[in-house]
Parts: sequence; structure tokens; C-alpha cells
Amino acid sequence: MAQALAPVSFNDSSDITDFVLNKGNGVKGLSEMGLESLPKIYIQPLEERMCGTKNMSHESIPIIDMSKWDDPKVAEAICEAAEKWGFFQIINHGVPIEVLENVKEATHQFFRLPAEEKRKYLKEFSPSNNVRFGSSFSPKAEKALEWKDYLSLFYVSEDEASALWPAVCKDQVLEYMKRSEIVIRKLLDVLLKNLNVTEIDETKESLLMGSKRTNLNYYPICPNPELTVGIGRHSDVSTLTLLLQDDIGGLYVRGNNDSWIHVPPVSGSIVINVGDALQIMSNGRYKSIEHRVIANGSNNRISVPIFINPRPSDKISPFPEVLASGEKAVYKEVLYSDYVRHFFRKAHDGKKTIDLAKI
Repeated sequence: MAQALAPVSFNDSSDITDFVLNKGNGVKGLSEMGLESLPKIYIQPLEERMCGTKNMSHESIPIIDMSKWDDPKVAEAICEAAEKWGFFQIINHGVPIEVLENVKEATHQFFRLPAEEKRKYLKEFSPSNNVRFGSSFSPKAEKALEWKDYLSLFYVSEDEASALWPAVCKDQVLEYMKRSEIVIRKLLDVLLKNLNVTEIDETKESLLMGSKRTNLNYYPICPNPELTVGIGRHSDVSTLTLLLQDDIGGLYVRGNNDSWIHVPPVSGSIVINVGDALQIMSNGRYKSIEHRVIANGSNNRISVPIFINPRPSDKISPFPEVLASGEKAVYKEVLYSDYVRHFFRKAHDGKKTIDLAKI
């Protein structure tokens, strides 16, 4: 059990940001101080809080059994989910349960490290730009911070990961990424065939999955969860995202009529969602959907997304095969690194990033 930190007095918000962001304590450090109320800097505007959302849906995103990959009904279900919902859960996907459990435990192990250990991976001190410990999303751009800590691991090679990723979690994350590879390829194969892209050559493979990033996300217990968010409204900039949830829950996705749908934890499942890059490449056929994470007043929660992305140097635009029948392009060509930079330059703001690519 985590030991409560000695009380720290904060005179203003700059003291809090110093403690959380600069000293490596994260919001986990704040949470473990036993705060009775949420610091002002984390209080979100009313419209961003889930308690201000009356439009909660009882719908649920599809759960697809992948045990029969070659069944046309499975392919149909995947494509329909990507078109209608942008989110679905997969079970019997072939990634061993122990691999999933190991990476969840490794996530807890990393966040149990002392602040001085985690601090080594802050932007200013990290041995690589590809390894980053932080808190919230984009603190310099946000008016209100999000109640989340993370470790972001950009995959370049196994050698670099072995040398530079934190020892406490690197093997488990690498195994999770490796075992997920076949799932990613099968999903993309099914989704592209539905777009009349019959062959994924080297160029298309680079466009779809040229780079990968894994985040270890930690959402500590929050004193006033109704006043803040774990992650604000956004869609991912990826091609696809594979998300591993623990059994706490807290992920909500935008449904029909601006409602919000809870994505309940399903044992052994992986949540799949379409990212902006695939929405652009499919000319809007597949939808990247707004989602967000609530804060929790009674449990620490973790999640582990793998973001499958184009390479930064790739240019993304609708596939020629999608436009071959005369369909008009909705999106122009954009350099992927410009798109991602635009996303990280601002606070989470729903689906506004994709406007950069609209014609």
C-alpha cells in the first residue's frame, strides 16, 4: 500500500504545478497527500464535466468475437463497427491473457516508483525524446489540467527500447506490442479490403502503421471527481488505437445525438478505435470518435493504449482506391508530423484537429 506523503503546503497554482510536473510527483503525489478538495487548477469548466452531461446513453459499443477470423461475418462486424461507432471491443483475439495482465501489473510497478525515479523521464531529463513521463495532456496550453499521469514510449527499435525504456516495465510492454502485431495486421487487412484496397504494399504499410507509441496511463483517486476529468474530449490522431483497460472502468465515447456511452471493462478484451489518420485515408468512411475518461473518487485506474500511426514523414490523404468510383475527396493531403504537432499544441478540444485536413 502506498505511503501517504508528508503534507506539502501550496500557496498558489505555480506551487502545485512545480510539485506535480517539475518534481515528478504527478497527480498521484497529490492524491496520496489525502487532499480534501481538488486544487483549483484541476477544476474543469462546467461543460467539460461529466456531471454536467445529462445525455447519458444506455447503448453499448459492439463486442466482436475474433476466434473465427476467416468468417465473413466477423469481417462484416469489424467494418460496420468502424463505420457506425468508431469503437468496438474484441475478445478471443489471440493475445494471451497473461501478457495483458503482465503489462497492467508493470504499469502499476512503474507508477509505484519513487518520484525521483520517475522524474528521470521528464522531458528535461529523459535519455531520449522517445521516453516521456508527464502529467495531464498539454499543461502549457490547458486552462484546467487533467487528472492523469502517463509514461509515453515511442517505439523505434527493440535495441533502443531495451537500452532506454524503464527496466520495471520495458519487457512487458515490448511483449504486449509484439503479441498485438498480428491483431493489428488482421484488423487493417479487413478494414482496407472493405475500401477496395486489396493489397497492403510497403508504402501502404508505412502509411498505416509506420510508427507505434504505447502509453501507460495512471488515474489516481481524486478528491472531487465530479469537478475534473481524467482525459478531456478528443479523438486519437492514430490509424488505430488498441486500448487495454483494467476492471475499474471510466472510458466514455460519443454516441448518437451527442450522448455519451460507457465502455465497460470486459475481461480479456481489447478496445479498438479508429483514429483521425484512418478517417482521413478512408475519406470519412471510418469514423474517429470523440472520447473521454472520467476521474474516480474511490479507485486508482490504469489503461494501456497502443497507438498505431503513420510515420512522421508520411503524407496522409484519402486512398486513390476509395476515390476511384468518382467519390469526391473530403480531405486534402497533410504531412502527418504537422497534424500531430497541431494536436499537441492545444488543449483537448473534441474533434477540432481534423479541421486541419478538411478541404
